[in-house]
Amino acid sequence: MATTSYVIALGSNRWSRFGSPARTIRAALDRIGGVAAVAPVIASAPVGPSRRRFANTAAIIATAETPPELLARLKAIERDFGRRRGRRWAARSIDLDIILWSGGCWADSGLIVPHRDFRARTFVLAPLSRIAANWRDPVSGRTIRQLTARGARARKVDPAPRGH
Repeated sequence: MATTSYVIALGSNRWSRFGSPARTIRAALDRIGGVAAVAPVIASAPVGPSRRRFANTAAIIATAETPPELLARLKAIERDFGRRRGRRWAARSIDLDIILWSGGCWADSGLIVPHRDFRARTFVLAPLSRIAANWRDPVSGRTIRQLTARGARARKVDPAPRGH
């Protein structure tokens, strides 16, 4: 059976039985397996109301699984690591998202690849640019390097003048 590559984003902002968020990420990578490349873990501000900072990274994995098969396995790992569903933006021991797939795009009722929000998330793009700068987003056609640069430029622009 042929293998394909996936980009997985990993994040944690709560201690688990594996230790700190960074250690939890390393344990999750061991559990996922097939890791071809992994970016350094970075610290990032939370999205939403959570106050805890996140540890984030991205990894490229190789597997023969289809996108829905991989998603089911990642969700099982999240549950095993203590992730509780149903509370959007809550603190979490581990968050595992399929960002990109070497097969291009995938869409069904439970999964959309590429991940809808990855282009706007610095905590995904920054680590990803370290390991897959030339990987192309199949929707926009831009490389990860280009998406990262566009995000950096957008953050430097003040969206509205002050005092008027």
